[in-house]
Amino acid sequence: MQEKIHWITNLRGIACMMVVMIHSTSWYITHPHAITLLQWDIANLLNSASRVSVPLFFMISGYLFFGERSAQPRHFWRIGLCIAFYSALSLLYITLFTHINVELSLKNLLQKPVFYHLWFFFAITVIYLLSPLLQVKSTSSTMLLALMAILGILANPNMVSVKAAGIEWLPVNLYINGDTFYYVLYGVLGRAIGTLDTDKKWLTPLCAALFIAAVWVISRGTLHELRWRGDFGDTWYLYCGPAVFVCAVTLLTLAKNWLNARPLPVSPALRDIRWGSTAFMP
Repeated sequence: MQEKIHWITNLRGIACMMVVMIHSTSWYITHPHAITLLQWDIANLLNSASRVSVPLFFMISGYLFFGERSAQPRHFWRIGLCIAFYSALSLLYITLFTHINVELSLKNLLQKPVFYHLWFFFAITVIYLLSPLLQVKSTSSTMLLALMAILGILANPNMVSVKAAGIEWLPVNLYINGDTFYYVLYGVLGRAIGTLDTDKKWLTPLCAALFIAAVWVISRGTLHELRWRGDFGDTWYLYCGPAVFVCAVTLLTLAKNWLNARPLPVSPALRDIRWGSTAFMP
């Protein structure tokens, strides 16, 4: 088990840096008319490559919690304290530096976070709550690939509609609704892929190529949206979209195959950060 911890630790460090990258480039992405197209596109590429960070946290949590072990009371305490601390910090900021109604923010606390970016802590709680009930079984790589192709791409409601001859071919309607379905699916796949034998010479370069291709699709799709709308659109940036889904699956596999020998130099500085999704380490 200890050998597997290295790739989990390294992947968590990569995901943390990607979150920083998303926030660092968000201003450039949302203000295309204030910068040159080249500057915007560089930020777009960096942001596109980093969209996978949130799915990775769900996959890491699923790997840790959807197996023999499940979330314990201490893990719920940790995530509850994270929500309380950052909500209090956000309320202090709102009170001192904004004109937002604090009373209204508190009144709607159970419907939406005090600060938008705290949504993640609420979403990851679902993984914690389901962990005592879910134990992912070992499955064949063929079955897993078929499941990912259907649920992640062909029947993904976030997929751009594909029509021909007056018929809408994609996405196939399997009545999948809501982002939470995909957050749980990410968790299930994190455990399934994490326990699968992926140590094959041809698989690693294939995953690297697919990751690069998916990032390119996200960035070019977003550029197309900019030219079509005349402003930024996040259609291709969605965490549950098919291109980000491909990025998540391939990067998890790459980390498992490549980054399992030892912690990366940056990992020790990041591995003790108490992210809501990775508060538990065996």
